[in-house]
Amino acid sequence: MRTIIFANGEFHHAERARELLPSADRIIAADGGARHALAAGVTPHVVIGDLDSISPEERTRLEAAGARIIRHSPRKDETDLELALLHAARQGATEIVILAALGGRLDQTIANLLLLALPELDGLDVRVVEGAQTAFLIRAGGDGATIEGQPGDTVSLIPLGGDAVDVTAEGLEWTLHGDTLHFGPARGVSNVLAANRARVHLGHGLLLCIVTRGE
Repeated sequence: MRTIIFANGEFHHAERARELLPSADRIIAADGGARHALAAGVTPHVVIGDLDSISPEERTRLEAAGARIIRHSPRKDETDLELALLHAARQGATEIVILAALGGRLDQTIANLLLLALPELDGLDVRVVEGAQTAFLIRAGGDGATIEGQPGDTVSLIPLGGDAVDVTAEGLEWTLHGDTLHFGPARGVSNVLAANRARVHLGHGLLLCIVTRGE
């Protein structure tokens, strides 16, 4: 099941969102992300969060349009996007696309990207999409990950939480063969797709993969 989540970050690419919406089985808005969903021309099935970014009038309009409102206490430990991701996972989502997760506050942007590492999302296809950029997490083990795009697209592989060990990457201009990408140094930034597909596998750790489509 494919779920699209609208976060409450900056939203500059409504046209990209409209391209993705027809394939969605479910649409969730994290609090003020409901405004972004409406701007893209869709009413979310669920609005979740502490609702501090939605006025009572907006909530009434959303409910009248058929949205389910799930309100949490402002004294919660999770961010609104985290609640939306956990809800999507519990509802059986197998693929999640997150929109409007970047920009504005740096702390929120970093936290939103790190949410990709939630244990509850292990085994799911979860991606942050922002215009020409797509970010997703590559976990150790299994069959690795496929990176799709066009030759010349930029691909960055950034270790999270420690070193990424035994990294093999094929289909990139600068290949890796059992290398270690250390946490901190920027060695994995700004690689380039050499074909329509690349494959990445790592033996231990986490890699944040960010693909930027060429113009």
